[in-house]
Amino acid sequence: MQKLNLEDLEERIGYRFQDRGLLKQALTHSSFTNEQKINKTEDYERLEFLGDAVLEMVSSQFLFHTYPQLSEGELTKMRASLVCEPALAFCARDIELGKFIRLGKGEELSGGRERESITSDVMEAVIGAIFLDGGIEKAKEYILKFILSDIENKQLFYDSKSNLQELMQGTLKKEFHYELLEECGPEHSKSFVVAVIMEGKSLGRGLGRTKKAAEQQAAYEALLFLREQGYVFKKH
Repeated sequence: MQKLNLEDLEERIGYRFQDRGLLKQALTHSSFTNEQKINKTEDYERLEFLGDAVLEMVSSQFLFHTYPQLSEGELTKMRASLVCEPALAFCARDIELGKFIRLGKGEELSGGRERESITSDVMEAVIGAIFLDGGIEKAKEYILKFILSDIENKQLFYDSKSNLQELMQGTLKKEFHYELLEECGPEHSKSFVVAVIMEGKSLGRGLGRTKKAAEQQAAYEALLFLREQGYVFKKH
């Protein structure tokens, strides 16, 4: 059975659980539960359901008060970009949440610890666990600290591919493409290196567990480079 260092994770997130069983459940994938013959534990799916609702409420309230100039449609679009699967997985990487997840052997071998669909689910499950253990204010503190912080740069990352396309087509009037430079690692756990190429020059490189994730990182690096050159991008 995988041993969890719950104190280490509590230190990272700045919250100590009264009932650590909730935190352990939030970190338990169904593949782990299904392998247990005795001492079966619940997986995170119910806590994820609860955390998703808490996250939507807190993020809606935050955006409503922070951006009074935005319309309902603009607020909805911004909320969607901040709490979507890639965004939550990005936030999960900040606290290295993946290394604390309890996975079954098969899921572990297939790279589940780095899979965005799993780390984003666990991010929401932890929100649900904090809400049950400490109430809405503690859950809100966690969300504001790890999900709704540094929004401008996070949005630049989350919307990097669409922002780059708009900048290239609108301001620069340039053609560009993504080029796969390298594939590495075993078949079940590959990594990809991708570059953004414009007129034969690399504007940014990205590394990811999928080509899509690598492209997103490369687009982000390209935008940072172009921003240093004085170009601006449209904010969503």
